Order: sequence, then C-alpha cells, then structure tokens
Amino acid sequence: MTRVGQLAALDQQVRQLESFGAVVNDDTYAQLRHWAPYRPAISAALILIGWPVLWVTLAAVLKGVGDRVSRRQATFAQVLAVVVHASSVLALRSMIATPINYARESIGGATSLSILMPAFGESTFPARLLGAVDIFVVWWAVLVAMGFAMLYETRTVSVVRWLLGAYTAGAVVLAITQALRGGV
Repeated sequence: MTRVGQLAALDQQVRQLESFGAVVNDDTYAQLRHWAPYRPAISAALILIGWPVLWVTLAAVLKGVGDRVSRRQATFAQVLAVVVHASSVLALRSMIATPINYARESIGGATSLSILMPAFGESTFPARLLGAVDIFVVWWAVLVAMGFAMLYETRTVSVVRWLLGAYTAGAVVLAITQALRGGV
C-alpha cells in the first residue's frame, strides 16, 4: 500500500509480462499503473476466494490419485485437512518475504533458491531455474507428502519424490520458457 510497495508491485508485473514474451509499451505500463492502487484489494480477494478454491481442487486431485494407487481409502475431508494445514508454511513465507521485499524494493523471489545462490547472472538458465524454486513451496510439498503418506499408509519418500518431481518439472518448464523468450 506504500509508494515503495506500489512501485515494487508494478515492477514485478512488468517483469512477469516481459518474461513471458510480452512487450510492455507506454499504454500497457499506464494501464498497469492505473490498477496499482487497487492491487491490495485484488490480492485480498484472491487470497480469500482463490486459496480455498485451490485447496479444494488440489485435495480432489490428490484424493483421486491416492484412491487409485492405494488400497486404503481416505475421506475428502482428511485430504483437504492435510492440504490446508500444510499451507500454513505459505503464510509464514509471506511474513518472512514481506520485509525482505520491502527492503529490496522488489516483489517476488525473496524465498527462492536464487537468493541463496546469487553467483549466477540474472538472465542465465541456472538463475532462472533457481528463481523458480521456492524454499517454502518445497517445505509445503514435503508436509503434504507426509500427510498424504500417513492417510494412504505408504512411504513418505515416494510421495515426496512424486510431488517434488512435479514441482521441479514445472520449474524447469518455466525456466526454459523464460530463457527461450529472453525474458528478464
């Protein structure tokens, strides 16, 4: 809501658009700037509506997978409870990232692996790949895997491999897409 925050949010939006190959001209920039004062309200609405929708969707997918691969059946409420409770680390991520983002005057990447390994140039593939991997999302995936493994009475390691494999594949695709488009 501060001027620094609004400028950081605007910078993040421009970088995201450019990373996917969009050209941000003066008109696009003006439009993004026009929406800057409304971003806190939009973000709050996305949190209040979007997160529950994501939790329910993910719980349904995980329940479907679990029911197919395991002899044990878990209820939807049990799977949803695992997903929601594991998501508490994402709230912790926000509490840690917010002051870091404010100090850097930039939004995003405060909890990614690229912060821990700044040796790579910003536009290199390794930097993009490390920037796509968030420490707290990895932690969240491990917590979901632990709960899922307990519900379906399977080994946690195999579930962790599956979830982190899917996450890593997504990060690699994102990094390759950004590298091929030459985005910042």
